[in-house]
Amino acid sequence: MESFTTPLLTGTSTGAILLIAALGLALTFGQMGVINMAHGEFLMAGAYTTYLTQQVVSSADVSVLLAIPVAFLVAGLLGLALEAGIIRWMYHRPLDTLLVTVGVGMVLQQLAKDLFGAQGDPVREPGWLQGNLTVLGYHWPYTRMFTIVLAVVALGGLAALLKRTRFGRQIRATVQNRDLAETMGISTRRVDRITFFVGSGLAGVGGVAVALASGTNPTLGTSYIIPAFLVVVAGGLGQLRGTVLAAWLVGVVTAFLTDWFSGSTAQVITFALVVVFLQVRPQGLFTVRTRGLA
Repeated sequence: MESFTTPLLTGTSTGAILLIAALGLALTFGQMGVINMAHGEFLMAGAYTTYLTQQVVSSADVSVLLAIPVAFLVAGLLGLALEAGIIRWMYHRPLDTLLVTVGVGMVLQQLAKDLFGAQGDPVREPGWLQGNLTVLGYHWPYTRMFTIVLAVVALGGLAALLKRTRFGRQIRATVQNRDLAETMGISTRRVDRITFFVGSGLAGVGGVAVALASGTNPTLGTSYIIPAFLVVVAGGLGQLRGTVLAAWLVGVVTAFLTDWFSGSTAQVITFALVVVFLQVRPQGLFTVRTRGLA
């Protein structure tokens, strides 16, 4: 039973981090068609923001909670700067955005190495996250459970934004038909900027969870960017429920495969399985249903 419970719970917490990262990608990739390979570095920025917050606020109990909105703001501003300075000139050119954001990601990684060193820094756990919950023989750390709670809160906040607010309706209108949205008076340029800010900020929130689980590292974003893209594509573009299910499946499948093979082999097999799935169902798990004229 423990051989089943351990990868299931570990994979669920890993899937929660992938979900937070994929939520931001689902916004930017689904709405604007931008392949942002620097999204992982926004995750890294959130992790280092958590570390820096602890240097300013000595109490780990308070600093972690404070780091969540600060990481959202820092990563969001980085995303906004990227969109305003580079991406805005490359809409409808996905290959160019891929190549450029790979370069931006490398620059951010090198900047982190110059500022903090190549080894990374540990992040202290708050007292209320120390300890484990025993589930069927597996000692599940409270930090991993906190990651799941953080993912649920991020998902709920994004769903409320999209469905309950005027700006959310503007986002959905822009995704479905950009030209028609502009004729209705929606500033799609403004929508793009704020969407990029929110999507990047969500990656920063994911960085807080990563920092608590494994500390900081200049290259930590590279471990999550490809799986996060797989989650977005496999779940179906613009489909939050598909993103949730795909994140959990990718996390759990990778955890089980890691038990049987090495970590790198498990990731390769997971990637291959997603590719095979997309050959069978290229639209992903869920698709947007629209009405057509008979």
